Amino acid sequence: MAAETTFFATFSEWIQDLGEADDQAAAELNLEENPMRDPGYAAKADGPTARPGPEVNAGDPAHVCRVLEAVQALAPLIAAQRNAFDSGRRLPDAVFAALADAGLFRLWLPQALGGPELSPFAFMRVVEAASALDGSVGWLVGNGAGMSRIGGYLDEAVAREWYADPRAFVASATGAVGTATAVAGGYRVSGRWPFGSGAHHATRFMALASVRPDDPASPLLCCYLGRADVTILDNWHVSGLRGTGSCDFEARDIFVPAAHAHPFLGLQPTQPGLLYRMPPSSVFAWSICGVPLGIASGAMTSFAELAKGRSGNRTALRDREIVQATVGRTRAMLRAARALLIDAMTELMAATDTGGQRLVEARADIRIANAHAAETATSVTEMLAASAGAVAIFETCALERAVGDVRAAAKHIAMSPNNYVTAGRLALGLDPGTARF
Repeated sequence: MAAETTFFATFSEWIQDLGEADDQAAAELNLEENPMRDPGYAAKADGPTARPGPEVNAGDPAHVCRVLEAVQALAPLIAAQRNAFDSGRRLPDAVFAALADAGLFRLWLPQALGGPELSPFAFMRVVEAASALDGSVGWLVGNGAGMSRIGGYLDEAVAREWYADPRAFVASATGAVGTATAVAGGYRVSGRWPFGSGAHHATRFMALASVRPDDPASPLLCCYLGRADVTILDNWHVSGLRGTGSCDFEARDIFVPAAHAHPFLGLQPTQPGLLYRMPPSSVFAWSICGVPLGIASGAMTSFAELAKGRSGNRTALRDREIVQATVGRTRAMLRAARALLIDAMTELMAATDTGGQRLVEARADIRIANAHAAETATSVTEMLAASAGAVAIFETCALERAVGDVRAAAKHIAMSPNNYVTAGRLALGLDPGTARF
């Protein structure tokens, strides 16, 4: 825990420094001063220097500095390729390859397997930095790097084989349950699963399946399918996170060796780190909690740039007191949401080995912190877009993309308002009502 404590201190320092550009921010666009006949003006806020990730601090651990620097180095490529995110409804091959080559899809791979095994705090910081550049990029970093945690549960030889590929990416889907018929040596798996983020570039697919699908009490299995075993259904036509390529995929009577499957809940880690001992559902939810925060942070930076105005304007948007108040309020909201997440994860880490009711409550609290962060980030982004005025409806405007992306991210079950129900039941002396939290 000493290493975690050291990192937490540097992370807190980063929070104090975050958003220096936001102090300049503001923006309620006046159509008379900034007519829609020049919507391209908004594109200036979408450049590689307008939406930076969190800065690297001198006191950061060296390995965290390297990862954050790698994220920042990708900003020009992401900016240059961003239009292709929408038309292709997936990341361009060059962008995906650059993310993989920077090691951003293996942040939770165990150190014993050659991975960085980042702390939860460092992980969130990296996901937030990537999401500040682009929501779809951050979403795939959170999902892909989050799934690299399977190296702490699979047999070491299997994990080494899969991650020997430097561009390994596991697409996961928990929104449906397939069937896993037990046979000699493993299972025959069939089903169709939605929201396979990164499916077009995935090397493996994780699908939930049940040996007794008609029995709600039947334990669920995480079954890992090879790329050749699945059919990707090109149905990702959405209003936000369009570049994630989160298509449905299906499999029909595919053999999955027993070594390529493990329980969804109650699994036993094969690695000793705290990361792998923490409740899987809690850590799964944490892997994407930085995405809405990062999108909102990026929106604040873009908004600050937009608010500077341009020559010929009678009044710069940032000079308006009502806009200044909006930016101050959104900054406070975002930092408070981040602080709650950190507090909840700190408690979860402390409660993991204690167990009992303390751990149950910590699990519930991490989920409401996720839900609160998503709601707050959505509110922040929408408040900024509303202050920007009509320019924010143009696709060339960074705020238009941010609003669509943050709304889509907030729809994920890990950030669902239903999480409040679970925490509320526990606070009222009831059972949680579900095991999946």
